Amino acid sequence: MTTSSNELLYKSASRLAIFTIVYNFIEGIVSMWFGASDETLALFGFGVDSFIEVISAVGIWHMLRRIRANNGETRDEFEQRALRITGGSFYMLSAGLAIMAVTNICFNHRPETTLYGILISLISILFMWYLIQQKTKIGKSLNSEAILADAACSKACAYLSVVLLAASIGYELTKIGYLDAAGALLIAWLTLKEGRESFRKAEGISCGCCHRITQQ
Repeated sequence: MTTSSNELLYKSASRLAIFTIVYNFIEGIVSMWFGASDETLALFGFGVDSFIEVISAVGIWHMLRRIRANNGETRDEFEQRALRITGGSFYMLSAGLAIMAVTNICFNHRPETTLYGILISLISILFMWYLIQQKTKIGKSLNSEAILADAACSKACAYLSVVLLAASIGYELTKIGYLDAAGALLIAWLTLKEGRESFRKAEGISCGCCHRITQQ
């Protein structure tokens, strides 16, 4: 592949990273707003996760700029710090969601509605599917583990969206309040895994999801 082709691919990867930052920021605001107003813990937690993903996406964008400049894949101090902040934030979110979910179960709390959770999760699944496809394609073309790892992050976001969708649809169909709390607990478990992966990547250990994408 020619140098000009590589440059075009890296520009596309940078645009996707910027799009990820903007999308997650907007998704976070909307999800937290409706999650708080409708007292939907799963949706609120999903929104907080979106803001944490913004920090991760900024680190990815910075890394892509550095790779374009020196053609290196190792992480610098800024990226390692961003990953540790991301990991710590995921851990705190997991703990907070778990505590609130147990509290809601104990008091038999019911959301006002989860319709917005259904809508937001469907939109998120569509956008994440697009990002996964594009990032994976570029990552394979450039043989870049960093870009494939970014695709894996989008894949993790898609899993969260599926959990939110299942919990939201389940509540709307049954009106069982435990389903919202169960969705929040599943999101807490997934964000705990994301936090662990962030700390592993900060130490220079590739995450398993990245290798799975590389082998596809």
